[in-house]
Amino acid sequence: MIMNVNSQKKLAAKVLKVGLGRVKVKSEKEVEEALTRNDIRRLISKGIIVKNRKKGMSKVLSKARKEQKKKGRRKREGSRKGKAYSRKTSKVHWIEKVRPLRKMLKELRDSGKVEKNDYRKLYLMVKGGAFRSKKHLLYYLKDKELIKKVSKGVKNEKK
Repeated sequence: MIMNVNSQKKLAAKVLKVGLGRVKVKSEKEVEEALTRNDIRRLISKGIIVKNRKKGMSKVLSKARKEQKKKGRRKREGSRKGKAYSRKTSKVHWIEKVRPLRKMLKELRDSGKVEKNDYRKLYLMVKGGAFRSKKHLLYYLKDKELIKKVSKGVKNEKK
């Protein structure tokens, strides 16, 4: 004879304030006779109806992953979401673009290939975001004929 204790389980779940899956019945014969909430409470206090433990989740792996991320691991293609410049701030992108341009302009000025007044204008153009890259800047200099050829003997006469 199959005993059905589904309604008692539902009552027990409400009394224990848990889901049906966490209600465990040890002796179905005694539980089958229970009709009221008080009957269910009595069976709970006797230990015939028990609340199963909640399944937890270990934090060990997530902590290890977090440590690795701190060290700069797990940053390859499969872990990335978003384009390259959405991962970098616009400020960092700007710094990475402007610094080499300014360095190149300084070298050109110091070697005498660009005059001081042209250097100032170009510097401000760089600041204004006129050039995409060093190559673009060189192309602009050649196009506008601002770059001069300097002989080795006559480097910096004015001093």
